[in-house]
Formats: sequence, structure tokens, C-alpha cells
Amino acid sequence: MTLRNPLRIARAATAFAATVAVTTACTSAASAPQVKPGGRSFTVAAAGDVLIHPELVDQAAKDAKKTGEGEAGLDFGPLLAGIKPVISKADLAICHMETPVGNPRGPFEGYPEFLVPPQILTTLKGVGYDTCSTASNHTYDHGLGAVRRTLNAMDKAGLGHTGSARTPEEAERINIRDVKGVKVAHLSFSWMSFRHPTPEKEKWAFNQLDADAIKDAEARAREKGAEVVILSVHWGAEHYNEPSLPQLRLAERLSAETGIDLVIGHHSHAVQPIQKVNGTWVAYSLGNQVARHSSPTGVTEEGAIGWFQFRETTDGWDVSARYATTLVDIPPEVESGEKPPAGAVEDHRVVDVRRALDAPGDLSEERLARYRLAADRTRGFLYNRGAPGGDGLKELTLERD
Repeated sequence: MTLRNPLRIARAATAFAATVAVTTACTSAASAPQVKPGGRSFTVAAAGDVLIHPELVDQAAKDAKKTGEGEAGLDFGPLLAGIKPVISKADLAICHMETPVGNPRGPFEGYPEFLVPPQILTTLKGVGYDTCSTASNHTYDHGLGAVRRTLNAMDKAGLGHTGSARTPEEAERINIRDVKGVKVAHLSFSWMSFRHPTPEKEKWAFNQLDADAIKDAEARAREKGAEVVILSVHWGAEHYNEPSLPQLRLAERLSAETGIDLVIGHHSHAVQPIQKVNGTWVAYSLGNQVARHSSPTGVTEEGAIGWFQFRETTDGWDVSARYATTLVDIPPEVESGEKPPAGAVEDHRVVDVRRALDAPGDLSEERLARYRLAADRTRGFLYNRGAPGGDGLKELTLERD
């Protein structure tokens, strides 16, 4: 469990505090967080990158022909339907919208300069997401015009957003939401793309990764009444399952020098550990929520939904962490006119892995083997910095009906 106190001073540990911790280790009951009588509580679900590659646009077109739904010939609903039972149950659900959006009928682009259908935003709202981080190395792929178009489309879809801005004035605002009577601020920062550096005169267009800027944003959030502050951060190296040294150093600094209550990481396109750092839960990377890279590696299709329970105590907030494994099913590539092998995946779908394993139905043994691999590998990556045991990270066991 994690105690979080918004009013605490910087938590650089002193020798005295360490001594007290040692001498009281045998009296855990006395030091355990005391639930505040009538205290508030809420849950947060957060996931990794939403990265709509061209193959997923093709899938949405295929699904729209079957469902007759969606907009302008694209329906992303079936693609993400598998995560709705989890995402929709959270009191606050946070996604990461990696790329700018174009117009509903295109044209669309994939890597390296993404421009994706805005219809994905309606689907994200539909499966239960409330707000999204938008600061990434792709935020500025098509300039300020695309940044503005994206945020306009998010407003239209009813999705909150933080991390990028249409004007300098908007860049100064803090995204604070009322979550079951608790004022929760959501911040978003990212390293800047070397391919499309933001012009100096438009540096305000998205929040660029800087520890002092994050500290300042948290302070402004607290001044505006935020009781809990959650940080989404786009960082690290792509396709690595371990956090980089800069990630570790920044996590250490933020957890020691700020009152941020939860750090949600993405960008690596691979699951990285969830770890408690100086009492703060840090999810270094939750992998991809949905993506279809041109050269799938296996780990790029695996992801995790982080699930965090906040409980008010007499000393602040106690936070517990859970996770759910996801996998993007990818159909085999076949020649035109040929049929895929019997029992093979037919469509791109985001799968709740535990749900599929618990209720396999008529799934082939080959598919179940793939799901078991995803479950085992994701658990291993998440636990790789000691989160099980003392930190208490566990698999989510929500009812999935």
C-alpha cells in the first residue's frame, strides 16, 4: 500500500526517517494506513499507446461493412470491444492518444508521420475512456493545425485531454476532473521528436519533458485545488522491456521532490515494470493499448491496463495497484483469394487475455498458447523490478461479464 499526502514536503529521506523505519518495522500494524471514517475512494484505469497503423484503418473499414455503423465507412468499435468490460468499470479511465488525427474521410498516414482517423476518438469514449494524454513525439507530426484539429475532435467526442494545446492560454490550463468527489489533476509530458522539432515560437503546443516544468505544473494543480495529481509521461527507448537510466533517474527525482501520486508511462511499445519508487507507483510503460506495427515482434502486441485503487486515509491517500494483460490479435498474412488456416485469427482485435483464458470457448489450442505466453511474459516484465511481494502488485480480478 502507498501513502500519498498532497500537503507533504519533498520526500528526500533523512537518516532520522530511515532510523525510525527500522525501529518500527516490527510494528507494521501500528504504522499501517488508517482508513478515514467516511473517506472517499476511486479507481483509475490507464493503458499504453493508441497507435492506429494503416492495417487498423483497413480493419475498421472491413468492420464497418459488417456492422453498418461508425462514420465515413470506418468502425473501430469491434477492434476495442474486448477492453470495454474493464475500462468502463473505472471511475477514471486514462488513455494515451499518440498521434494527431485527420479528417474523417482522410487522407491518412502511418509511420513516420502519423495522421489517423478521428473516428478512433469516438470509440475510445465509447469503451469508457474519460480523458487522454496527448503529449508525444508524434504530437507535432503535421504541425499546429493538426494539433488543433485533434483537440477539437476530442472535444467533440467528449474526451478530456492534456499535454498539448491550441493556444498559449490553453497551455497554461490544468486538466482537473471531479472523480467521485475528489479533484484529480492529470498532467502529460513528452520528449520532443527529433524528426519534427517544435518551432521556438510554438514551444507551448505540447508539454516537453522537463523535471522542473513537471514540478511547476504540479504546484499549479495544487493551487487550483487538486487533491490527487496523476502524471502521464512519454519517455524511454522503444522496444525495450526495461526502463532506461534516464527513466529511472527521473522517476527517482519526481517521487522524491514532488507530491505526484501516480506516474503512467508509455512510448516503448513494450511492457515495462510497475514499481513503487519512494512510495509512489510508477508504471514505466504499459506497452501498446492498440497498434499494428509493420513488423510485429510479439511484445509490441502485448500490453497492460494498470488499475489503481485510491483510498483516503487519515494521512493522505493509500494506493494499491493491479493490472490486466491485453493482446492485439493479428490475422495471418495470406495471398489474395486464399483463406487463412482453420482456427486462425480472422480480424485485428484487442483481447482481454485473462478473460479469454478463463472462458476459452472453442478457441484453438494454438491461440490459447499465444494468450498464455502473453499472460506469462507480461507478468514477468511487470514484476521485473520487485513489485510483487512487498509492493503488492497483483493481477486484476474484476468480474468480466
